[in-house]
Amino acid sequence: MDFTIYWFMFPVSIVVATCAMLSGIGGAALFTPIFILIFPLLGPDYVLESTIAAIGAALFTQTFGFLSGFVGYYRRKLIDYALAWRILRIAVPVSVVGALTASLVHDSVLLSSYAVLVLVLAFVLWRNPVPRMQESAKSDGTKRRELTDSRGHTYTYDDPELGPGSVSLTGIGAFLTGMVSVGIGEVTISQLTRKGVPIAVAAATSVLVVILTVVFASTTLFAQLIQAGGWTAVPWNLLCYDIPGVLIGGQIGPRLQGWVSQHTMRRSISLLFVVLGTAMIAVAAQ
Repeated sequence: MDFTIYWFMFPVSIVVATCAMLSGIGGAALFTPIFILIFPLLGPDYVLESTIAAIGAALFTQTFGFLSGFVGYYRRKLIDYALAWRILRIAVPVSVVGALTASLVHDSVLLSSYAVLVLVLAFVLWRNPVPRMQESAKSDGTKRRELTDSRGHTYTYDDPELGPGSVSLTGIGAFLTGMVSVGIGEVTISQLTRKGVPIAVAAATSVLVVILTVVFASTTLFAQLIQAGGWTAVPWNLLCYDIPGVLIGGQIGPRLQGWVSQHTMRRSISLLFVVLGTAMIAVAAQ
């Protein structure tokens, strides 16, 4: 295993993680097409062994990218752990099922699923406005929740009801995360903000949900790779550059907030997703 071949992914990972933090999307949504679409253009030596290896590497890398964000939210005391648990008890087992399913379907199904998902996400990013900061939501008589952060700000909001519709969306997002690396983060934060959870609390809680869901999904994928091809089936020579890159990018992104408007960033990512989705469909059709 050549540990110098992917050296260029260190700066690329910094850029990807920075863009992910600025736009609010998961880094795996960008890493997966890099591994599947770009690497083959560089030559046969750069191609990963399988689509599963690419998805697993993207998810594992995203875990470290979100880790720095989690540390910041943990220190700010913005995470609603009880709410996160209600989501995780659905997301974690379903993501594992998605990861197990990934090895049972043809690569074209994985690529097509990714393409459809990012095209839908592109539409959502283009049409939906960036939610405004808020500290509380109007009560409709339901149970209230209260959370005080490390700066003394108190957030009071209605306890969001996670009915059958929310459970279904969470399950779909988690399943697709395990199978094609994208879904749970976007589904979680959109659901929580729509239900009146303050954006600061929703973002912090979503980060915890994403990290734990992705850890279980990527571990399942890597376990399948190791079982089938040994430890060398995992692209450690790629991860050794990706992980430090996203750790750095995860710190740069928040510092650049305000330099580029979230509206502009989300529109740019939306257009990029249209290109990536179209390219994935073309590859899947071959």
